[in-house]
Amino acid sequence: MPKMSTELSELTSVSLIAKESPLQVKKGAKPLHVGIPKEISSQEKRVVLTPEAVGLLSNNDIQVIVETGAGLSAKFKDQDYSDAGAKIAYSRKEVLSADVVLKVDPLSVAEIAEMSPGCCLISALQLEKHDAEFIKALNEKKITAVAFEYLEDKVGGMPVVRAMAEIAGSTVMLIASEYLSSVNEGKGMILGGVTGVPPTQVVIIGAGTVAEYAARTAIGLGANIKVFDNHIYKLRRIKQLLGQQIYTSTIDNFSLGQALSEADVVIGALRAEKGRNKIVVTEEMVANMIHGSIIIDVGIDQGGCIETARMTTHDDPVYKMHDVIHYCVPNIASRVARTASYSLSNIFTPLILQMADLGGAEEMIFNYKWFLRGVYTYRGSLTNAFLARKFGLNHKELQLLLAARY
Repeated sequence: MPKMSTELSELTSVSLIAKESPLQVKKGAKPLHVGIPKEISSQEKRVVLTPEAVGLLSNNDIQVIVETGAGLSAKFKDQDYSDAGAKIAYSRKEVLSADVVLKVDPLSVAEIAEMSPGCCLISALQLEKHDAEFIKALNEKKITAVAFEYLEDKVGGMPVVRAMAEIAGSTVMLIASEYLSSVNEGKGMILGGVTGVPPTQVVIIGAGTVAEYAARTAIGLGANIKVFDNHIYKLRRIKQLLGQQIYTSTIDNFSLGQALSEADVVIGALRAEKGRNKIVVTEEMVANMIHGSIIIDVGIDQGGCIETARMTTHDDPVYKMHDVIHYCVPNIASRVARTASYSLSNIFTPLILQMADLGGAEEMIFNYKWFLRGVYTYRGSLTNAFLARKFGLNHKELQLLLAARY
């Protein structure tokens, strides 16, 4: 018998079977450090990660550094974060020196100066409120800055914007109920209705996510609602989502003015696709409303859609004009900080886990087009042509990525 056949026979006689080669695992890689600074604005009470999320990240070898007191406004104690595996830092600079900094409000130029070069910042950048100095500060530190208000998910939606809109929509009707009561010098009405008493009249201007959740809450309480929007497909969508026939109309001065004159609650839920909102409710319309009614303009951060609306704060949320109560606080979700914090945490925890698996923010940019949509500055030396070819970006998106907006 030939030598090869003899060796093969010996191998098969002892039943030797080839096994798969195990996947090579990187060794000695630096663990990802995530910093959670405390919000310094008295109006902002949310925190981006909850203790439960910190525990999950810690179990995946991600070091989370939490500034002392960061979660107190949302009723999360330092001990809760410490028990979950976080490091409690008493130095703000230590937190800002992390590989990834997660924050709700934008950082100041002074805080950006304390960040580590080449790190990643994920927060609401609100670039329209900043000047060129803010962008230059990010670029000088070569920081990958991600504006979570523009961050997209895999299906093209904006998860942070939608989550906060859901919360705002559900909360506005509770706010309206509060200011309709006699305790707050309102009309002394219950939001909804009881047997023998006509239901409350609610007008919602806009048919997006805020309007959807406001309508759900109002209907659940027993109120009559009227929804106005100039997009027919949005009106059709909200009727389908609510699962019942409701009054819907396009926005015209006669129909809207008549509805406002009978309304107890008016919710301004229009959001501009770009720039400022258009004014659709004039001061004359407000003057014709029933005395003691309430207006809540959710889109006041974009200028609002009501002529008499001006921005207020959580400390001083309302004012009266033409004997109509106006509530125009821009960050309504911060009013329910714990719920909003859980919602934000559900969005950012998987993102941080993906970032750690890939090796950082830069790899996220190369691997996920949806993550790239929120990136405003980038520390690599990539050419416009390469970016356009790799991700199919248009000129505007390239400008945003390369921080040429200023």
